[in-house]
Amino acid sequence: MVTATLAPPAPPAPPAAAPPDLRALFDAQRTHQPVMARTTAAERRERLRQLRDTVATHRAELCAAVQADFGRPVAETELTEIHSVLSECDDAIRHVGRWMKPERAGTPLMLFGTTSRLVHEPRGVVLIIAPWNYPIGLLLNPLVAAIASGNCAICKPSEKTPHVAALLHRMLTGLCDAREVAVVLGAADVAQGLLELPFDHICFTGSPQIGKLVMAAAAKHLASVTLELGGKSPTIVDETADVHLAAERVAIGKFMNAGQTCVAPDYVLVHRSREAAFLEALRATLATFYGAGDADRRGNPDFARLVDGAAFARLKGLLDRTVAAGARIVAGGDSDAGTRYLAPTVLADVPRSSPIMQEEIFGPILPVLAYDTADEVVQFIRAGTKPLAMYIFSASRDAAEFFISSTSAGATVVGNIGMHYFHHGLPFGGVGASGMGAYHGVYGFREFSHARPVIRQWEPALVKMFFPPYREGSIGQKVLRLLERL
Repeated sequence: MVTATLAPPAPPAPPAAAPPDLRALFDAQRTHQPVMARTTAAERRERLRQLRDTVATHRAELCAAVQADFGRPVAETELTEIHSVLSECDDAIRHVGRWMKPERAGTPLMLFGTTSRLVHEPRGVVLIIAPWNYPIGLLLNPLVAAIASGNCAICKPSEKTPHVAALLHRMLTGLCDAREVAVVLGAADVAQGLLELPFDHICFTGSPQIGKLVMAAAAKHLASVTLELGGKSPTIVDETADVHLAAERVAIGKFMNAGQTCVAPDYVLVHRSREAAFLEALRATLATFYGAGDADRRGNPDFARLVDGAAFARLKGLLDRTVAAGARIVAGGDSDAGTRYLAPTVLADVPRSSPIMQEEIFGPILPVLAYDTADEVVQFIRAGTKPLAMYIFSASRDAAEFFISSTSAGATVVGNIGMHYFHHGLPFGGVGASGMGAYHGVYGFREFSHARPVIRQWEPALVKMFFPPYREGSIGQKVLRLLERL
């Protein structure tokens, strides 16, 4: 039974640091930051190797900690978090030397006699506030970027996953000088205390509502921000799609981690001619993945639990109100408050004004809505806020390109779900209400760096011709007109 894989109730989180301790920690990092800024590529590689080795050494403990906090299967943690962090470390170790090299810039004719370059310098002292749904990867992947860029960092894991938070605190405290990288434990009051400090950059992953508060706090100190938020990420299944392939990939993307994934498909728009076949394929897929009946699914160790009672109550209420508004349960619907279990659930005949279509679901409930025309799909998506991701299943390249060019999203995947998160050559981030800024690979290095222009005068420059006194017909005016023609 799945209840056997759930650990005993989580121990209380360690006491939060008092505000004076937070200030002292910040001041120590601010003082030490110039030392970090001058670290060489070899020194940064060594720090990244140590981080990688520590994660590899503790991978079993990390998986067990996630399972203790909300019952996620070990295989899912290995795939979505451990592998992701190790790969991010490997990519930075291989390339940080090249990333750090100054970039040459061309010289305009008017500045003849100068050379220009871009020097990548660290932003300074950064704050990383991680969420609970992927508490390892969404803390350590930004930390990789911060270290590669030469920053000092204070990391705040979520108090909703106390086993993971305590383990990360122990791991990083044993590995890192607190003047370079520190982990602070505690609840919302600790996060608020950290946000009152004058960080140079803040990386936050969480809800848009809290993201607005983080951005407001950053504005007080004119700190730059990376906000990874979320939103209602749509999936389109058009009349040319392979509905069986689409059902499998939508199901794994939606119901992994019990739907508690920022890039999960929030809802599906399926062409009316394929609706019945797609729903039947979803039912069959759920039976294969998690069991044919309610008892089988409750006892399946491959399905996670909701993180806490508040999440269960919100989702159960959302489901009940949506069914009352006219939606039909096609699969699932079973629940148990005592174990925070909500079955993988598929809804059909969902009114577009129903409660579940008004907010990000962030749980194992998948509304399926039928559409008739491609324009209808575009209008529906554009009527909402810009999503973190959009997914398209279509055998038509032209149809996929139409949907891409007619909408806006943080990322788009055609023929699969969530694959962009694992691609180090692509930036991961949102747009509009789904976030700002991006990281992963070189994009993380750039996000946590400032590209500082450096221009050097070597020979007498033409600019001297434009010094006062200004006279009509002067050589400066003649040269300026010549440069404009050129």
